[in-house]
Amino acid sequence: MHMADALISPAVGATMWAASGAVTAYSARRINRQMDDRKIPLMGILGAFVFSAQMINFAIPLTGSSGHLGGGMLLAILLGPHAAFLTIASVLTIQALFFADGGLLALGCNVFNLGFFPCFVAYPLIYRPLAGRRPTPGRLLLGATVASVAGLQLGALAVVIETVSSGISELPFKTFALLMLPIHLAIGIVEGIVTAAVVGYVWKIRPEIVEAAGASRRVGPLPMARLLASLAVAAALTAGVLSWFASSSPDGLEWAMIRASGREELSGPGQGIHARLERLQQRTAFLPDYDFPKPAAEEFAADSEGAAPVVQVGTSVAGLVGAALTLALALAIGLALRAMRPRALAG
Repeated sequence: MHMADALISPAVGATMWAASGAVTAYSARRINRQMDDRKIPLMGILGAFVFSAQMINFAIPLTGSSGHLGGGMLLAILLGPHAAFLTIASVLTIQALFFADGGLLALGCNVFNLGFFPCFVAYPLIYRPLAGRRPTPGRLLLGATVASVAGLQLGALAVVIETVSSGISELPFKTFALLMLPIHLAIGIVEGIVTAAVVGYVWKIRPEIVEAAGASRRVGPLPMARLLASLAVAAALTAGVLSWFASSSPDGLEWAMIRASGREELSGPGQGIHARLERLQQRTAFLPDYDFPKPAAEEFAADSEGAAPVVQVGTSVAGLVGAALTLALALAIGLALRAMRPRALAG
């Protein structure tokens, strides 16, 4: 559900940048009061894990479409809404800058759609009442699934509204919405199951983490080395190996756009802010589309004839580098917030 700049007008893009910036500032202030230092490594590792998981598009049967984990709900359950929003914003920023996944003008839209709705609407209003303070496996699955579906439905509807409000793509509201919402219902169900599985694993090892996030309190002096190490290994395996098996079918947004417009690609204005941001993204995205740049990728393919076809070195490199960059950015945000924290609240 990463929006491209071709869908967004400068006015809508600037408005959503401002909205996401406001939520970012609000989340940073709240974290200064709530989060202890031991949660900072968890932000980094979980950010890397979500980056890796988003590389795996899973096929939606009978549709010709695919979807991937949004990650906002998972992060909110394990980190609380404020740290989760900053972490998913880190993931999306790395994707846009270095992998050309989502436009720079549309980055504010993507952060809001994939961060605000799951973290600040679906998590507190749906997941927490359904899962309860000490969730059973059944309640955890129900809460995660319903909340994931709700968060994605709100995000999908926001994509439609932002696109139609921009008025540069000529996608009809009714047709676009009737395609976007059902396909993201299916994607949300899968996301809920995956979210419940990961949260259930964390709950078995360190239930205090989930309880602390739900109560908006500090984690405290818990040994987390085992949990952090296992999540780091999972992120590395997902980025470096499992990403080879991602579906090549268009994701839910691309699928809906193709059917609503009848075209494979929509091109935005070739001048003004769109052109300038496209040139900037071309300079910063050193692994576009999660692979080596085309000449290098073609050269590697030519040199690797006869190798196992599932091995995709460019994808592995992109996944591992992206996960590392996300880890670094999320850690940097946590450390910066710690440095700005009033001494009376530190410790």
